[in-house]
Amino acid sequence: MLRNRRRGRYNDDTAELNITAFMNLMVILVPFLLITAVFSRLAILELNLPGSSNEPVAQQDQVFQLEIIVRMDKIEVGDRNQGLLGVYPNTEDGYDYTALSLKLSQLKERYPAKTDASILLEQDIAYDTLVQVMDRVRVAEEIGEKSIIRTDLFPDISIGDAPVTGGGA
Repeated sequence: MLRNRRRGRYNDDTAELNITAFMNLMVILVPFLLITAVFSRLAILELNLPGSSNEPVAQQDQVFQLEIIVRMDKIEVGDRNQGLLGVYPNTEDGYDYTALSLKLSQLKERYPAKTDASILLEQDIAYDTLVQVMDRVRVAEEIGEKSIIRTDLFPDISIGDAPVTGGGA
């Protein structure tokens, strides 16, 4: 009798798992996710650290070394060896990227073989500002009749810290 009670407790029939609804969901969900997925293109810019400006430079090696210094109130364009070539104060809308692009295009005409430039930033400059300046340094855009014409300026960019101004810290 004890055996019958134990035997009655266990069900000899195994339950089948019904996964039909789950499979239907997967058949619909997988193509939907593949169609709506955003396939983004990764662009990698190789950046270099600029050399120290305190290093002595031989007279014959004094070539044009473009530096763009981004300060809180202005952008300075200059040559590491000769000094400033242009200062562009902020406008009401922020940094004067148009004047910067124009100056860089002029410098590219004077030095067509030059491909490298250094961008030096003061403390607390926004990342968006760095990206905007890098875009202007790398490529010049001209609006043509039916298209935008892009010209490479100085694609080999180095980044670093701006020198401290004399009146500051």
